[in-house]
Amino acid sequence: MLIIVTGVSGTGKTTLGTALSKRFHLPFFDADDFHPAENIAKMSQGQPLNDEDRQPWLLALAQKLEESEKTGGAVLACSALKESYRQMLQVSENLRWIHLIGERDLIWSRMLARKNHYMKAEMLDSQLSTWEDPSYGFQLSIDQSPEIMLSKALGYIQSHPLKMKMGVIGMGVMGKSLALNLAENGVPLAIYNRYVAGKEEGIAQKVLEENPDFANMLAFEEMDAFLSSLEKPRKILMMIPAGTAIDAQLDQLILTLEKGDLIIDGGNSFYKDSERRVHRLQELGIHFLPMGVSGGEQGARKGPSIMPGGNAEGYAMVTDFLSRISAKDKNGQPCVTYVGPGGSGHFIKMVHNSIEYGEMQVLAELTHLLRFGFGCAAAQVAEIYSDWNKGNLKSFLLEITADILLFKDQGGLVLDQILDQAGQKGTGGWSLTTALEFGVPYSPLAEAVNARGVSGKKTQRKEFSRTFQHEFRKIDDSIDAWLPKIKQAYALARIINHEVGFGLMKAVSDAKSWSLNFHEIARIWTNGCIIRSELMEHISEKYSDSFFEMKGIKESVISDRMPLAELVGLGLTHGFALPVMSAGMNYLLGRITAESSASVIQAQRDYFGAHTYQRKEDPSGKFFHTNWNSKEI
Repeated sequence: MLIIVTGVSGTGKTTLGTALSKRFHLPFFDADDFHPAENIAKMSQGQPLNDEDRQPWLLALAQKLEESEKTGGAVLACSALKESYRQMLQVSENLRWIHLIGERDLIWSRMLARKNHYMKAEMLDSQLSTWEDPSYGFQLSIDQSPEIMLSKALGYIQSHPLKMKMGVIGMGVMGKSLALNLAENGVPLAIYNRYVAGKEEGIAQKVLEENPDFANMLAFEEMDAFLSSLEKPRKILMMIPAGTAIDAQLDQLILTLEKGDLIIDGGNSFYKDSERRVHRLQELGIHFLPMGVSGGEQGARKGPSIMPGGNAEGYAMVTDFLSRISAKDKNGQPCVTYVGPGGSGHFIKMVHNSIEYGEMQVLAELTHLLRFGFGCAAAQVAEIYSDWNKGNLKSFLLEITADILLFKDQGGLVLDQILDQAGQKGTGGWSLTTALEFGVPYSPLAEAVNARGVSGKKTQRKEFSRTFQHEFRKIDDSIDAWLPKIKQAYALARIINHEVGFGLMKAVSDAKSWSLNFHEIARIWTNGCIIRSELMEHISEKYSDSFFEMKGIKESVISDRMPLAELVGLGLTHGFALPVMSAGMNYLLGRITAESSASVIQAQRDYFGAHTYQRKEDPSGKFFHTNWNSKEI
């Protein structure tokens, strides 16, 4: 969106231009700031500029407008007295003109009131004689208040809509939040929500009504009009539920879209579905980005972590926009990166959510044990977490869990009023099935998924609690004595969760030749996303394929595994289910045990199925079979 406010000196171009820039969330430029030094010197001496003087100035302005359009647009205040000057500035079809006009005496009085301005009031007659009335744009009289002038200028622009830079389909929580984020960052935007009589009516328009400050958005519930409002090549972000709804929306879009257009799926689609869609649209010449977005409603509105995969050329079309709306890492760099080909963007979002499941479950297990095992008050547990959150255990999830433990309603803890049935949307289960497919050990994060499933059996759990007379046993040991060990156990449980997730990403990346950059993936997860933490900062800097041997990680594996084992044992013997922490301990022991029980498995397999086995002392790798009934090989 480019807006040029014209008029002779003293008409209020800067006042109106600044107001428009704020309403459209665009940068404001004053053409006076682009004059070369010799022009300023000439005008300061009361000498009017000629056309030759203005040539380099106009070329500089045109270049600035062209640059600004690539990054969302700008508002320019410029006298542009002659039509030939305006033609030099007409760099885009997305340019709108607002011409300020007024009586000489009014303008003269305003110029006399200005102080320390190089344009002298005596030069007004020269400008008025040079001014050529334009036959296009909007002529706005200056004999009105700035507020009325702004209102009329907005009315003109909105009645002469520009081609929007981007479109968003789906005004649910995440779609609306991302749309407002884009608009606030200066991206002219068309928003669309389907029309369903009696159920979904005027949803997109309501977004505009609730956010009147965002004048750079247009709302639609008719698809053809929505698509017609977009600049070509069109760039469309879909924020709709995963599954058949995505394919149905694509079926509708491809009837109108053209080669070179771009579609982004910003939902939580299964990565294999995304790969299929990438190939389908590639055959049509349409770019497709399966894009993970993490951060929840607040993150989407103020800065999420963004994980686009798919078509690299398509990513280049929206790199600037995505960089503007994403969270920023500690060095100020945007938490967005091109992940890789195919469905890799949705794949790593899936794994992100799987780690998230594990991190949430560990905190749930620990909170339960502290409150009902050690007898800590909720406020005491919140204090413990807040203290941990000041050091290397700092994380978003730890922070919000501390907040939850303090939140009361009508004198009671809200947490204790919440039904203990955990919901899920599928990404955790997808990670588990993917791990099984690629033969990747995944038990700690698998248990996070299973724990949610078990929690859903509330009626049965209550019945079994009575049948088996289960009660928590209070832990008699001092919490003060245990607290250092609990902190160590929590630290290691988190490391194991992350190692498991990164292990899956590495295995699938290798198998599919994606060449994922794990330093970069960890970096974009250091802010904006749900699993942002000091641990992720460490991983982003120190990542190694030998995860447990990373500096700082190795030391924790050595020093913290006994406290984790002791805490798991304490919890289990006192009646507390600790699925992720206990699975993590078993997983870790399995990873660091030189001589495992797997020899028994191989013997059993060979006994009943003649599956053969290898012998320890045979370097050739030859396979053997034993006739176990005869006790001979």
